[in-house]
Amino acid sequence: MARYELLLPKMGESVAEATIIKWTKQPGDHINLDDTILEIATDKVDSEVPSPVEGKLVEHLFKVDDVVQVGAVIAIIEIEGASTAAEKVEMAQPEPAQKVATEAAIPGISQLPAESQPVAANIDFKASERFYSPLVKNIAKEEGVSLEELDTIKGSGADGRLTKEDLLNHIKTKKGGVTTTVETTAPVKEVPVQAEKATLTPTATSVSGGDEIIEMDRMRKLISDHMVMSKQTSPHVTSFVEADVTNLVLWRNKVKKIFEQRENEKITFTPIFVEAVARAIKDFPMINVSVNGTQIIKKKDINIGMAAALPSGNLIVPVIKNADQLNLVGLTRAVNDLANRARTSKLKPDETQNGTFTLTNVGSFGNVMGTPIINQPQVAILAVGAIKKKPAVLETEHGDVIAIRHMMFLSLSYDHRVVDGALGGSFVRRVADYLENWDINREVS
Repeated sequence: MARYELLLPKMGESVAEATIIKWTKQPGDHINLDDTILEIATDKVDSEVPSPVEGKLVEHLFKVDDVVQVGAVIAIIEIEGASTAAEKVEMAQPEPAQKVATEAAIPGISQLPAESQPVAANIDFKASERFYSPLVKNIAKEEGVSLEELDTIKGSGADGRLTKEDLLNHIKTKKGGVTTTVETTAPVKEVPVQAEKATLTPTATSVSGGDEIIEMDRMRKLISDHMVMSKQTSPHVTSFVEADVTNLVLWRNKVKKIFEQRENEKITFTPIFVEAVARAIKDFPMINVSVNGTQIIKKKDINIGMAAALPSGNLIVPVIKNADQLNLVGLTRAVNDLANRARTSKLKPDETQNGTFTLTNVGSFGNVMGTPIINQPQVAILAVGAIKKKPAVLETEHGDVIAIRHMMFLSLSYDHRVVDGALGGSFVRRVADYLENWDINREVS
């Protein structure tokens, strides 16, 4: 019998670690090829790890909720074979050893002094009100940095968050015999002692006998942190436009059966909205930017994220890469594929990253408009409302008339640090123009 070491697979260019959320196979279980062994979670998406071999699961090397580096050995599988030497099954990850993967994922850690390696500490991060990323938590545990010490380190990240570099610099300085904390260029606002204590004191909550206390799941906590961070980072402004999309509705009603028969795909309004947004971004490229301090980073690619509601009630934003280079058929296939795999937790981590603009369809819940929160580090997000039949005034050569039309609201939330009202208002108006001027005789392509 041969023993194979299953490695945590590489999940994307910027993904260095994952959290184990569930073992679906237990030691002693028989495993078939491509059976799911465990479920993992990154900061963006949940994924399943399939088995590349058939055999018997011998051992779990990590527990549920452990944070594991990409390339680390996570399980031992016993398979048929004469070899007794341990072999590794590498899944898109060339580094065979856990130590190599860890050092690659944490630049600079290999340069730290090697003497007296600390034992991984068991730290209760829930006792702190400060936010720490999974990577920072993992480094702190491995380096034996206590929570009290961690809370004293000044962070250089957004809103004073502690970054990986801050922690590594602190550890390096401490091992060099100096106990000073990392300085940051951002000014620190002094808070009166009395006010500081007041903010740290938890507010008493009265719970009656019929109330239910529900702990946030992992994804809801991530969404919560991301939304709060976005509001603290960007001054939000929202502009609204009402659009007459009668021609668009009539065109879709006319072609949807033919489209489904020919392409084996259902055409919804979402790919049409994505196409209009991509065209408008080309007209107003300064809406397709991000902010780094005082620098505006103008994005070359147009990668449009589409907010999708999950059966759990949580939200995820898969990204259509290079949306401006796809025709309507290609956009329809991309939208349907990403939406279906989002609902079944089959998205890859890379498919939720590198978005440059986000579209959310609040109309799918019957809402006519919304004021969405910007998906950082982007600077704008468009909400499309429900399409409703309404009486509207039409200008004709014989005078104004009132007619029943298909109307909808579009609302654009944008970062007022870099997007002024003229740009934000002009952009959402241009999207509406593309939808209003839809060619009812357009060929499906």
